[in-house]
Amino acid sequence: MALYCLHCLDNEVDGAARRAAARPAHLEWAAGLGPVVRMAGPLLDPDGKMVGSVFLIEAASLADAKALNAEDPYSKAGVFGHVTINETRWAIGEGKPQ
Repeated sequence: MALYCLHCLDNEVDGAARRAAARPAHLEWAAGLGPVVRMAGPLLDPDGKMVGSVFLIEAASLADAKALNAEDPYSKAGVFGHVTINETRWAIGEGKPQ
């Protein structure tokens, strides 16, 4: 399995409102993914306001990472204005796969 980083920025028109409405479903969905999620959390602006999400996930392929992102309730609700998905390698840091 490869590691993928999903960098998701909220849409600037109504992303905050959509995020608030979809947050319970998003958190339930994300918690149910289990060990495929290596790290996840909100992206914050300088004032601490949520402006996006970041995930570090394990997936068999880029297509699988994109499919997982498409199932996110935030994606389905139109929260994100821009999503970038890149394969990555864990070079250093606690939690590095052996």
